[in-house]
Amino acid sequence: MGKDRLAAFSDGVIAIIITIMVLELKVPHGADWNALAGVLPNFTSYVLSFIYLAIYWNNHHHLLHTVAILFCYFAFLLFQLPRLGWVKIPWRRCPPLFMGRSC
Repeated sequence: MGKDRLAAFSDGVIAIIITIMVLELKVPHGADWNALAGVLPNFTSYVLSFIYLAIYWNNHHHLLHTVAILFCYFAFLLFQLPRLGWVKIPWRRCPPLFMGRSC
């Protein structure tokens, strides 16, 4: 497998993960600021997960263009990425104290 094919495959995996993360976002029921407060913890966890994924993607592409031989290492890292969705689920149920409320 060539370097370009691996880069395209990793782009596809990351695009699917971002799509699955977007499916967790819900539309607020109302048109005022109080309705937005109900979806703020879920949206905040999405933004933090997206930033983490963007940093990972950038580092992955830099490393991929630097080293072209470590296919097994990259495959293992791509296998670990879908576990990111499990990280943000507890935030939706019980947001941390810095978000203004606790369980």
